[in-house]
Amino acid sequence: MATKLQQEGVLAKLASLKGLIQRFTFLSLIIAAFGLMMLGKADTILIERTRTAIADVAAPILDALSRPASTVEDFIAQIQELAQLREENVRLREEVARLRSWHNVATHLAVENQSLREMLNFVPPPRATFVSARVIADGSGPFSRSVLLNVGSRNGITKGQAVVNDAGLIGRVIEVGQRPARVLLLTDFNSRVPIVFETSRERAILAGDNTSTMRLDFVAPSAKATVGERIVTSGHGGQLPAGLPVGTISSIKDGVPRVQPFVDWARLEYVRVVDYPAPIVPEVDGAEDSDAQPAPALSETAAVRPSAQVQERPR
Repeated sequence: MATKLQQEGVLAKLASLKGLIQRFTFLSLIIAAFGLMMLGKADTILIERTRTAIADVAAPILDALSRPASTVEDFIAQIQELAQLREENVRLREEVARLRSWHNVATHLAVENQSLREMLNFVPPPRATFVSARVIADGSGPFSRSVLLNVGSRNGITKGQAVVNDAGLIGRVIEVGQRPARVLLLTDFNSRVPIVFETSRERAILAGDNTSTMRLDFVAPSAKATVGERIVTSGHGGQLPAGLPVGTISSIKDGVPRVQPFVDWARLEYVRVVDYPAPIVPEVDGAEDSDAQPAPALSETAAVRPSAQVQERPR
């Protein structure tokens, strides 16, 4: 009986202590937090050491816990990469098949072209020479588009020569000094170049208007200009070689095609000045041959790209 009374007394004391703790728990937490704040302000080094010690203990645990997650992420990334490689492999196989088909077509056309040239007793145009040069100044302004090259008459440069780079036609030489030469860009307002549509073989005049693109003038009403069609020089007039790449038709507004050039005007650095000998037209005596027809210009079928027949001239 006495033991039972003692147990009840202990339980009563525990219950009263539990109630007291519950009553002052919130206040105790506030006091503890305030004490920690004051301790952190009073002894920063101690807090930093404590934090560092806790981090040293927790770092191996966190590292061990993160490794499985990292392993799973790496595995998922490898699976995704394999899927992408498979798709890329399929795409490359299709591209290789298309290129092989085009290679066969090109080989067949090359053989056929060679045989036709032999049958027609084809006379190739004269070889063109070129001089490599560097752009040393940009003379472009609101009303003009031109650049200055570091070659001149002492290097064999003359007016009217074509200037190209690896992308295509840039312009033509308009001024020549002993050391420098000025090039009129295709986008200049005064630039006019005879061109031909590469696919339909329709002729037109490429005209600049001091913008980043050019327009096509004197396009035949029957011509069907399509966006994306390539434009090359026609060679008419004998000043520029035939077949130099110029650009593609980027838009057609109000019936006027606009041409986006292949050349990046902001990255002109090294260029080639091409000396293309014009075809010699025989003189006709007006008294004796008044009814004779003028000699035709170099035909488009007889023109080849100068890149295949260009040799560098020593500077």
